[in-house]
Amino acid sequence: MPAPMAERVADERSREERVIAVVVTHRRVDTLATSLAAVCGQDRAPDHLIVVDNDADDRVRTVVDGQPVPATYLGSHRNLGGAGGFALGMLHALALGADWIWLADDDGRPADPSVLGTLIDCAATHSLDEVSPMVCDMDAPERLAFPLRRGLVWRRRVSELREGPGDLLPGIASLFNGALFSAAAVETVGVPDLRLFIRGDEVDLHRRLALSGLAFGTCLEAKYLHPYGTDEFKPILGGRMHTQYPDNDVKRFYTYRNRGYVQSQRGQRRLIPQEWVRFGWYFLVTRRDPAGLREWWRLRRLGRRERFARFENLGERSDGGKAGEGRDGRGNR
Repeated sequence: MPAPMAERVADERSREERVIAVVVTHRRVDTLATSLAAVCGQDRAPDHLIVVDNDADDRVRTVVDGQPVPATYLGSHRNLGGAGGFALGMLHALALGADWIWLADDDGRPADPSVLGTLIDCAATHSLDEVSPMVCDMDAPERLAFPLRRGLVWRRRVSELREGPGDLLPGIASLFNGALFSAAAVETVGVPDLRLFIRGDEVDLHRRLALSGLAFGTCLEAKYLHPYGTDEFKPILGGRMHTQYPDNDVKRFYTYRNRGYVQSQRGQRRLIPQEWVRFGWYFLVTRRDPAGLREWWRLRRLGRRERFARFENLGERSDGGKAGEGRDGRGNR
């Protein structure tokens, strides 16, 4: 049976618009290959693929060259982090004439071949300039990969996001895991801030998007799978509130420093009193760790003052260890 006229027109329009996928990677060749297979295997395939490799690894180039869509490999000899990698990829996509830019990471993937087409249809239906899928736990897709706060309530399951019969959660989106941006949105809100390197860059971009007046949201009919990432979100006050405590000093450095910067910007300053209550309680009551609270405050102060030196360039850590110990020292996302 032929598709209704409105569906055929929408499909033809989506085919005419140029969609470029941008994927950022760093030392994850195997998971990247899985991600690219899902990205390029969409029913509505991207017209072009850009992969930004933050390690300039020839193995990654080989994987990119083997994709079934036209592809550009951008190997960076300096690790730009997720922020700089997506900035480079998004600008390159604009330069190639993208009407839409579809973002993906190297450790996640669209849940099924319909995701990109569903996002395009959702954007057309609701006149959106940005639309994201739900980001779900790769091992348990009915659970969110990251908790989502609505007011004072934290949502952890897909079923908790639906508040009515519609397919859109307006005004909130995860911006690097399957997010679809119009070219106009990128021109309006800009690209991720290179200085943030990792962590907080998505929050900053979301802040700009919310202030822009553009329509955006999360499509409740599309899923993007990602490793479960909620272990570092620690409940306090009987689960009514949460704090974030990453499992190593590199992640804590970028998380707390960049939060200090982002929350000093317009649209985020109202969150500062709540931030002090949450982290004060966590460090002093839950962890009984006054030194941890002082370190949290010091890192926030760096961000507020826009002191954006990389972790590995700071010499000694506050705990006496050498910068970069415990990880590769390069702050991989």
